[in-house]
Amino acid sequence: MALFELGSIVISWRDLLDILIVAYLFYVSIIWVKDSRAVAVIYGLILVIATYFVSGEFGLYTLHWLLGNFLSSIFLVIVILFQKDIRSALAVMGTRGIFAPREKIEERVLNELVLASIKMAEKRIGAIIVLEKNVPLGDIVERGIEIKAKVSKELLMSIFFPGSPLHDGAVIVKNNQVEAAGCVLPLAVGIIRGSELGTRHRAAIGLSEESDALCIVVSEEKGTISLAINGKLLTNLNEVRLRKVIQKFLEK
Repeated sequence: MALFELGSIVISWRDLLDILIVAYLFYVSIIWVKDSRAVAVIYGLILVIATYFVSGEFGLYTLHWLLGNFLSSIFLVIVILFQKDIRSALAVMGTRGIFAPREKIEERVLNELVLASIKMAEKRIGAIIVLEKNVPLGDIVERGIEIKAKVSKELLMSIFFPGSPLHDGAVIVKNNQVEAAGCVLPLAVGIIRGSELGTRHRAAIGLSEESDALCIVVSEEKGTISLAINGKLLTNLNEVRLRKVIQKFLEK
């Protein structure tokens, strides 16, 4: 059944639905790659495609043939180049909590996290606390030591106290409790601005790239507090800013 006609072109409701879905997918893709490392790769692919057409116009047959063979497998190339980003995006899409509402962070838990972070920063105690959001971190938890305890400033400070067997790993907070400690996180891949970033910051950025988790990092060298979100690092946070960002991010 036709909805309307544009000259000789007949637009049905199926065509309109198809256009809307494709437009939405393009919109989501643009938002997804915006301000990410994927943008540089996309620019590179556009340059390769442009070179392919230019080489054809100017009769550069060898170059044109090589690029043609490369572009014939463009979908495979895209999957290989963006496998990490695609996996992360699919994981987020599949765990949006459509069928079960996600438990929000309790005010008490938020207070304990903020107080512990501020206190550890004052005492120059290095720490990394991961707050699970939608994407499950079961594989990370399995590599650590199960805790399953109430979140408290005292518990967190004892875990990260220098000399503690678990102080070098990360603490995973899930469903308003400390799920595990001593967890090993994946390090960020590629060049990170700021050569002063230590292992904890790189691990926090790495996990935030692969999941939608929020990572609190306390620097033992500088006594500063940072947050890693979506592959980005917010640094030098005070108590008010730290509380506001955590609450806003986890309640989205």
